[in-house]
Amino acid sequence: MKDAGESRRTDREREQGRTRDRERELDRGRDREERPGRDGDARKGRGAERPERGGDVADRRRAADQPRREERGRAEARDRGTGAAGSERAGGAERAAGGSSGAGDGDGAWGDGLIARRVDENSTPEQYTVMPSRPSGSAAALMPLAYDGQLRSRLDALRELVGLSRARLDSRTLAEAGRVLDEAAARRRLSGQHTVVAIAGATGSGKSQLFNTLAGVPISETGVRRPTTAAPIACSWSDGAASLLDRLGIPGRLRRRPLQHPDAESPLRGLVLIDLPDHDSAAVQHREQVDRILKLVDAVIWVVDPEKYADAMLHERYLRPMAGHAEVTFVVLNQVDRLPGEAAEQVLDDLRRLLDEDGIALGEHGEPGATVLALSALTGDGIGELREVLGQFVADRQAPARRISADVDAAAWSLRPVYVTGRRTGLSEEAREEFADRLADAVGATAAGEAAERAWLRNANRACGTPWLRLWRWYDDRREPATGRLPSRAQADEEATARQRVEQAVRTVSDRASAGLPAPWAQAMREAAVRGAQGLPEALDDLAVRIGTPAGRPPRPGWWPAAVLAQASMTLLQVVGGVWLLAQIIGFVSPNLGVPVLLMLAGIIGGPLIEWSCRIAARGPARRYGHEAERLLREAAAGCGRARVLDPLAAELLRYREVREQYGRVTGVGAVAR
Repeated sequence: MKDAGESRRTDREREQGRTRDRERELDRGRDREERPGRDGDARKGRGAERPERGGDVADRRRAADQPRREERGRAEARDRGTGAAGSERAGGAERAAGGSSGAGDGDGAWGDGLIARRVDENSTPEQYTVMPSRPSGSAAALMPLAYDGQLRSRLDALRELVGLSRARLDSRTLAEAGRVLDEAAARRRLSGQHTVVAIAGATGSGKSQLFNTLAGVPISETGVRRPTTAAPIACSWSDGAASLLDRLGIPGRLRRRPLQHPDAESPLRGLVLIDLPDHDSAAVQHREQVDRILKLVDAVIWVVDPEKYADAMLHERYLRPMAGHAEVTFVVLNQVDRLPGEAAEQVLDDLRRLLDEDGIALGEHGEPGATVLALSALTGDGIGELREVLGQFVADRQAPARRISADVDAAAWSLRPVYVTGRRTGLSEEAREEFADRLADAVGATAAGEAAERAWLRNANRACGTPWLRLWRWYDDRREPATGRLPSRAQADEEATARQRVEQAVRTVSDRASAGLPAPWAQAMREAAVRGAQGLPEALDDLAVRIGTPAGRPPRPGWWPAAVLAQASMTLLQVVGGVWLLAQIIGFVSPNLGVPVLLMLAGIIGGPLIEWSCRIAARGPARRYGHEAERLLREAAAGCGRARVLDPLAAELLRYREVREQYGRVTGVGAVAR
């Protein structure tokens, strides 16, 4: 078993340990050449003294090698502990690999849970190491992922968009956008120097064999048994990937590290390769693992074979929905060694055609898009090209940001139906005026204006009319029934009709305001109109009572006193002429019928003439007075409707426009079609 200090050694220290082992073997070989009579076995232990040897050459060599031996002894003491005993170097590479099962020289078993492999006794030890489950000391110095300004702006806009939409959209609609925000925040906190690439494919496509070929060592199990890969297995070409693999949920026993290249020399430095189970596996948990990890990795290598490259499940369930992720997608046609002649090119061209039909942009002629390659993991044909492409892809360190950007694009596209319809939205001025007219009709603004006009005319007639006509009108008013002119049943019917008019006006304006809006926002507009309509008929009735009936008498024009004085003069002429004529009849004065008759005729004819003139002159002021009363009632009804209905609708429209602007920022175009 390894002690705790040995399990936490870095790869650089392991490489130094292997170098020191090779130097010790060289020293032992030189000792055996100089001591032919002694036993050739290497002595054990780091502190053991070598026996004296004859010859000046050996003495000089020992003197020259002594500082190097002391340095190696101090390094081993740090690595293994001061109390650890030395051991033979046979199988040292296996111990440096840190195998969890404590395998020896090749006859021990290596167990990793679901994926198990036994090393053959005659084979060399496998050149990989189990990665520590905790990040090493060098991993702490890794820089976190940094997004560029445009991507940060889009993420901020998406976060604002989700916040503004929570009260209008259900949680299921916003679930994908919320997941993208969470994953973007989680990925940003992790290493920006690593690129996590998953190898996915169908059963028998050879993805595990490709995984082993890229790693250079047999890590993932291959075979004819289906499914072969039962759990995701990871291989990292550099330190600091433990937190990334923790995010993927890959346990430490399934994390590997090839030992072919030191970190600084590896062409795939920074790559974290994940071998996934089959996406078409018969085991449900395998498919669930594939779907879960595909949402978290930075890029995907889809491995297809000549038999199943056109599989409908692959294209409809994975490739077509992920068409926007073309820049972080590799499609590899494996097993081309099985195709004779030019059949490989024909199959590859047909694969490109299918990808184009799926909407996946192909990265050809320097254009950004998916990389399509043909290779054979069995023979190694095309592996070099894939390594080179992967090396450039990882060295750019743009895959995580491109993946997050593609996720934002996908989330924005899925939300497009609830934000954009392509039609012009808003409440036109014509619709507002129509709503005000409907409320005015419901409250009886026109009738109130006409009533005010009649009241003004009636007041003018009373002031400018003849006394005899006013006496007759007073007597006629006294003869009216006490029950009033408007029966209670008719009044109730009129109130019901007015309420229906108000409801119809609210329904019409809400339909006009919601026209062209996506369904959730149109529903929000209708709900806001219904809430505002509650109590609106009663409020309009109060307005009709307070404003529809003017308090006091109507105002009088400037000519009104002169008309009243003239009418009084005509009345006085009638009275004087009548009294004079009566005095002549009685005999108080001498008979002379001409003058009193003329006075009476002047009064009798002049009074009605003045009344008729005043009535004609009063039509203009009366009409203006009625229009003013109607205007006041219309404005009051419109103000009430605006405060209760139009303002809430305008607030909803403003909220929608703000959300639509945020959606435009999310899509990166800055504006959305209105």
